[in-house]
Amino acid sequence: MIEVKDIYKSFGSLRVLQGVSLTIEKGEIVAIIGKSGAGKTTLLQIIGTLDKPDSGSVLIDGTDMLHLKEAALAEYRNKHIGFIFQFHQLLPEFTALENVMMPALIHKDDEREVRTRAQNLLTDLGLAERMNHKPNELSGGEKQRVAAARAMMMSPDVILADEPSGSLDEANKHELHALLQDMRSRFGQTIVIVTHDKELAAISDRIIELKDGKVVNG
Repeated sequence: MIEVKDIYKSFGSLRVLQGVSLTIEKGEIVAIIGKSGAGKTTLLQIIGTLDKPDSGSVLIDGTDMLHLKEAALAEYRNKHIGFIFQFHQLLPEFTALENVMMPALIHKDDEREVRTRAQNLLTDLGLAERMNHKPNELSGGEKQRVAAARAMMMSPDVILADEPSGSLDEANKHELHALLQDMRSRFGQTIVIVTHDKELAAISDRIIELKDGKVVNG
């Protein structure tokens, strides 16, 4: 499903990733762990095509992401990859429903069908009564569920989550853990999680550890 081959990445004189290679199978939940500065988020951004390595390759379902032109890459990312971020990154001026609809509207899907799909996702995630509220009217756990619904909007093959439990209290962390498991069991997504949260890592099928920009375990 995901093949990362010999990825190197530096920022100036700082080497962040040093020959990272790994394979993630379809339908796996994989946690990437390591101390701050180990290169976890940089690796996730490269897998998600938000950044490019200095060298190496990233293949998703056999397609080499680094060989796609910008327009094709943006189209692939919008359709096939969903993102969940630590601080949600919801647009504050829009309602929960509008935030969830956004990826499909960018894709120029039919607005009526998009609205119905977004409403169904939010209802499935227990937010039927909150979908017309803006982010500042939602709890941390509710914002994270909206972010999860937005990530699911295009029925992507891959969900990439960067410290998704980092801003949540204990109750909402457990809710998020259950949500990720449920998303995989219901929709079969491949889920890659960067996390410092040992409990979240423990629910994964496999843990990959980075140290000093290299894979040391997994």
